[in-house]
Amino acid sequence: MSTVPATATIIVRNESRNIVECINSVSFFDEVLVVDSGSIDDTVAKANQLGARVIVNQWPGFSRQRQFATENASNDWVFSIDADERVSDELRHAIEQVFKDGTKLDGYQINRRNYFMGQALAHGEGYPDWLLRLFHRGRAEWSHDAVHERVKLIGRIGKIKGDLNHRSQESLAAYFHKQNMYTSLQAKSMWESGRRSSLLKIAASPTVRFLKFYVMRLGFLDGVPGLVHIAIGCFSSFAKYAKLRELEINGGADLPEDDPISPVVGKAGSINPQRQS
Repeated sequence: MSTVPATATIIVRNESRNIVECINSVSFFDEVLVVDSGSIDDTVAKANQLGARVIVNQWPGFSRQRQFATENASNDWVFSIDADERVSDELRHAIEQVFKDGTKLDGYQINRRNYFMGQALAHGEGYPDWLLRLFHRGRAEWSHDAVHERVKLIGRIGKIKGDLNHRSQESLAAYFHKQNMYTSLQAKSMWESGRRSSLLKIAASPTVRFLKFYVMRLGFLDGVPGLVHIAIGCFSSFAKYAKLRELEINGGADLPEDDPISPVVGKAGSINPQRQS
């Protein structure tokens, strides 16, 4: 029986291999809302079979799709989860307790445990990874960032014990492809906001990122997965500013992209979306 008067929202496209486990992990919520952007597999059929409410909405971008899901929830309290994430038993009990005691705050951060190359990351960028995922929609909205969108909330924010397990099944090749598209979108967003690149930013951004997460936050303790993870992250920081420089040279002309980004290519949160720096 549902015990939590809130809506779990999931934005998807072609998530047949993930959607069942994801919905089952949030079945204790009063409502599960799946917003699909045009799946051609059996994602929608599986979601319907599990009792989720499904809405089909053409892909408008990550931020707008998440905001659409939030606005169409039947409850004011919303829990946002990606299809490749799972609520742990400890987190479920903690969420149930929050609502049993009465929600005294306006939003709650959840600690996501990211798995990379088959291993749970325990340091560096991988963990802890606190994200505002449970919130009252009357006091919150999704940011308008092109990628790595986040919830902006006016009010009091707390933290809930228990991990949100993030087990992406995408390959390194798919991850590289996604990061290439993400950095193009980031560069374009920076250009449009008036930010500019420089030799110092191109050189310092990946260096600072490496020192902060691999050295100071002990990412090296995660072995080979930790090294690969930070290496990709540092290159993404480099690529973002290099592409921004290219836009400066080309007068803001769009960077070429192989495919439009949508949940089938990559989601906000897949294998711990590389942080901006």
